[in-house]
Amino acid sequence: MKIGVIGSGSWGMTLAIHLLKNSHDLTVWFYLEKDFNQATEHRELPAYLPGVRLPEALNFTLDMESCIADKDLLLVAIPSHTVGPTLEKMKDVIPDSTIIVNVAKGIENNTLRTMSQVILHALPEHPAGNIATLYGPTHAEEVVQEMPSTIVAACCDEGSAKMVQKAFMTDSLRVYTNTDILGVEFGGSLKNVIAIAAGILAGMGYGDNTFAALLTRGLFEMTRLGVHLGAREETFAGLSGMGDLIVTCLSTHSRNRHVGYELGTGRKLEEILAEMTMVAEGINTAKSVHQLIEKTQVEMPISEQIFQVLFEDKDPRHAIEDLMGRAPRKERHSLG
Repeated sequence: MKIGVIGSGSWGMTLAIHLLKNSHDLTVWFYLEKDFNQATEHRELPAYLPGVRLPEALNFTLDMESCIADKDLLLVAIPSHTVGPTLEKMKDVIPDSTIIVNVAKGIENNTLRTMSQVILHALPEHPAGNIATLYGPTHAEEVVQEMPSTIVAACCDEGSAKMVQKAFMTDSLRVYTNTDILGVEFGGSLKNVIAIAAGILAGMGYGDNTFAALLTRGLFEMTRLGVHLGAREETFAGLSGMGDLIVTCLSTHSRNRHVGYELGTGRKLEEILAEMTMVAEGINTAKSVHQLIEKTQVEMPISEQIFQVLFEDKDPRHAIEDLMGRAPRKERHSLG
């Protein structure tokens, strides 16, 4: 397949390297000229993938149009808030036959669209059955080392999902399919907010009991919102729900957990973000979740407390006190 990769960060470049294993023709678009020059001249990107040699078979470009034109598959690996504007500018270049695979995780602020909905809005003539999402518990730092990993290709068209599965499946990355693209996207996006909470707990020195409580109740409130908005409950027990939640909350590779950890030690959000070169998607997603809570009245106490810590300068200790002081209730394992 002829594949264009929009985005040369750690995940986009890792997947480009991975796709070479299946003998695809790859072109990667760079946003920053300095990164393009580094990759072209030295075949490395130390700011994103330290110690990784970029294969000679990878083609690099600063021309987005040439990266997109006449491709069988387009991998979108840019920050979630840039997906819509970027693709809208290229709508006359992307063929209807191109399968667009998004790996950005987030819910757009104000419109409250998932990423596939953002893409469809930017490309209203593009077939919905050719827009897919690839989410799951997969840190670039481990996939690039070919550690055994699993991921899910989601699309409303099962045939397109299977094509994505075939394109990405190797002996180190096992790809599953799911037609519940809404559930996959909500799972992969909402867990970033819970991961910030996990980092806060780690930064404050809490232990295993607290993390177990967070993951269990966090998954339940993710599921509650997703199902309310039309997703299938069982999707949240899968790779983009429980799987992605576990890895993002517990791994030191997680940027969202890192932000939370620093908050838990008493630092301010502004100074934490000033030191980061990569995007923690959970911050913007926390705004969208807050908006969804107000719109739907779905109860999401953990996510709401994280919004208050991030944007209303609430002390994390007071947030924990408020969560632990909620009225007693019966445990529920299912929404049915």
